[in-house]
Amino acid sequence: MSLLQTTDLTVRFGGVVANDSVNIRVEEGQVVGLIGPNGAGKTTFIDAITGYVASTGGIEVDGANIRALKPHQRVAKGLVRTFQSLELFEDLSVEDNLLVAAQPARWYDTILDMLYLSRVPAAVRKRVDDALELVGLSHVRSQSPSNLSQGQRKLVGVARALAAKPRLVLMDEPAAGLDTAESYELGQKMRTLPASGVSVFLIDHDMGLVLGICDYLYVLDFGSVIAEGSPVEIRSNPKVIQAYLGESAGTIREAATQALAQTENIQP
Repeated sequence: MSLLQTTDLTVRFGGVVANDSVNIRVEEGQVVGLIGPNGAGKTTFIDAITGYVASTGGIEVDGANIRALKPHQRVAKGLVRTFQSLELFEDLSVEDNLLVAAQPARWYDTILDMLYLSRVPAAVRKRVDDALELVGLSHVRSQSPSNLSQGQRKLVGVARALAAKPRLVLMDEPAAGLDTAESYELGQKMRTLPASGVSVFLIDHDMGLVLGICDYLYVLDFGSVIAEGSPVEIRSNPKVIQAYLGESAGTIREAATQALAQTENIQP
């Protein structure tokens, strides 16, 4: 039984079909990637899975249909996402940014805050500590995100998602704006997540990152899956190469060559 499975998932905005009968599977312990040209419908697909846009078709977690669940209820099922826009709380420390995500809101929290009686449960504190350690940011926990590099800020976003203790983290363009070294570091961190019990579904335009760390890939074009397979299979798939020619001829081949050369250094 797959951790996550979609069956004929379709998203329409009026007469525009953003996702057309998309079928994907993510198994426990995998890093699965979704790639495709700009406008292919990748972010919309994550929005549909996490309940931010309406869709038709099946969305199952451990075989149970979650279609009727609201976004926060899907989080409770273990599906947590990151966003292209980090939207960090700049007036809070890195640690407090994670605490916001790690500690579910309770109806009486406002009263406790007014009486200065708020306490962070030990279990929540441990989740924050573990998330910071996992992404290598324990040493900046007391700093403001505004004092960090762009690469570190991206890692704060990843850590914030991990602090919610997900079973599957859906990452939307986590490497956007990063240089080669920062992207490589991010890839190393993400590759360690399955060993800690967190599977990964990754969308990114950094082909070196995606081809270098993913166990399996799906390729989306004009809202439909045009190919799927291992990184080795995807890099030589004629449909994939053709889909990317409109953006940059040779993108797949170039990135694949670089990624495969680095794979042994990234994967555990």
